[in-house]
Amino acid sequence: MFNLTYEFKLKPTTTQVAIFEDWLEQCRRVYNFALAERKDWLKSRSCQINACSIRSEYIIPADKPTPTYACQCKALTLVRAIIPALNAVQVHVLQQTIKRLERAFISMWEQKHGFPRFKKVGAMRSFVFPQMGVEPLKNSAVKLPKIGWVRFRQSREIPSSATIKQVRLIRRVSGWYAMLTLPGEVSIPNVIPHGNPVGIDVGLTNFIATSNGILIERPRFFIDAERKLKLLQQRVSRKRIGSNNWKRAAEKSCSVARVRR
Repeated sequence: MFNLTYEFKLKPTTTQVAIFEDWLEQCRRVYNFALAERKDWLKSRSCQINACSIRSEYIIPADKPTPTYACQCKALTLVRAIIPALNAVQVHVLQQTIKRLERAFISMWEQKHGFPRFKKVGAMRSFVFPQMGVEPLKNSAVKLPKIGWVRFRQSREIPSSATIKQVRLIRRVSGWYAMLTLPGEVSIPNVIPHGNPVGIDVGLTNFIATSNGILIERPRFFIDAERKLKLLQQRVSRKRIGSNNWKRAAEKSCSVARVRR
C-alpha cells in the first residue's frame, strides 16, 4: 500500500480566497501559541532545584504535565467555543496544525533537527483536510469541509474508484493548489528462488570476492591516470611552446588531469 498525490491548480472565487487567507492566519496563530506553551514549559524546568536564575523561573506549576498533542487538542476545543475566528475554521485543520508542531519536536529529538521556530506573517503556506466527505469530487471541483465546492483545473484523469484520504491546500506565487492524496494498491508477485545463490563481498585488497572463489581486482584509476599524465607531460615538454603539436599535447594532458581530480 502506498499513496498517490495528484496536484491541481484551484480556481477559487474572491470569497473563497479570503477564507483561505483567514484560515492560514488562524493556523499560524494556533501553531505559535502551541509552540509558546511548550517553550515556556521547557524554560520553567531549565533552572536548578536549589537555585533560581534570573532568566528561568518556575512560572508554571511543577505538577502541570508536559504539553502534548492530546492535551493541546483538548484545550483547542475549549478555546474554539470562546474565539469566533477559531470556531470558523474546521477543527481537523487546526488539529493538523498542532500535529505538524508535534512532528517538528519529534524531528528535533530523534533526528537532531533545530528547535521549532515561530511562524511570521505569511510564513504558513498550507493547511490540511485529513478527512473528506462522501464523493468529494464532481465535475472538476472538490468539496472542502466548511467551504464548499471549489473548482480546479483537472490536467489529468483521476481514478473513479479511488478514495481521497486527505487534501492539502497550498498557497504559491502563481495561485492556490490542491494536493489530493489517494491510496494506491500494487500486487507484488511472489518470485520463487531458483538458480545457484552466490554471496558477494566488497573489500579493499580485492574489489569483489564471491563465495565460489572468484576474485576481481580493484580498479586502479588514480595510478593509471597518474602514469598517463606523466607520459603526456613529458611529451608536452619536448614540443615547441605555441606550436599546434604543443597545443594538442597540452589539451590531452589537461583532460587527463581533470579525470584525475
